[in-house]
Amino acid sequence: MSSMKDRENAFENKFAHDEELKFKAEARRNKLLGLWAAELLGKSGDEAETYAKSVVMADFEEAGDEDVFRKVRADFDAAGVDQSDHQLRRRMDELLAVAVEQIQNS
Repeated sequence: MSSMKDRENAFENKFAHDEELKFKAEARRNKLLGLWAAELLGKSGDEAETYAKSVVMADFEEAGDEDVFRKVRADFDAAGVDQSDHQLRRRMDELLAVAVEQIQNS
């Protein structure tokens, strides 16, 4: 009986660990995305860092990536930054892979 309980606990621990890594990777991706977007928006230094934090915070509006996408998309549109939806989503995917790699190597 303890064998089943041990397996259940191991599964729960792995799930919790995987969810924590996913959260960290998405938060790091959002910061990287914010810094990339800030550069395209002509922001640098503290202003770029503040913008990146606002992108990270945008992710808490709803589950998934759409809240982050909408924020950056709206900011690009307001500033006249020429990036298609496809380019923005592709960059989000690329930066998620970078974030995962950074977390795995830290």
